[in-house]
Amino acid sequence: MARTLRALTRLMGWSCVAIGLFHVLLGNAAIPGADSAGPTVDSWGRFMGAAFAGYGLAWLWAARQRPIPAREVRWLTGVFLLGGLARLLSLAEHGRPHWFQLALTVIELALPPVLFWLADAEERLARGERTSLPVEP
Repeated sequence: MARTLRALTRLMGWSCVAIGLFHVLLGNAAIPGADSAGPTVDSWGRFMGAAFAGYGLAWLWAARQRPIPAREVRWLTGVFLLGGLARLLSLAEHGRPHWFQLALTVIELALPPVLFWLADAEERLARGERTSLPVEP
């Protein structure tokens, strides 16, 4: 479980940094259906891309710690879950977005329970606690 936590924190970090920089560089072109949204949305999207890249750096910082700090993983996961819930709110208010946004919503709602469950895996391992289910003889 500790190895899975480390892999997921790295994956989250690099994915968020890459996605964030993609938005910084491409602006509206990075958002399906927003090509002609105008300069205000472009400015907002690039700013949010920079913030998302910073969020990814926070994941990478957590992944470099020994052990990975459970508290920080839970906070970062909570932010990720909040993003998924915000997409649900948008869906309820404005209807179905582009299919890719729906796929992201599924990931943002399905991954947090796994991350919350794994959050203290390395801390438990460092304390010498069992990190997996017992195997019956």
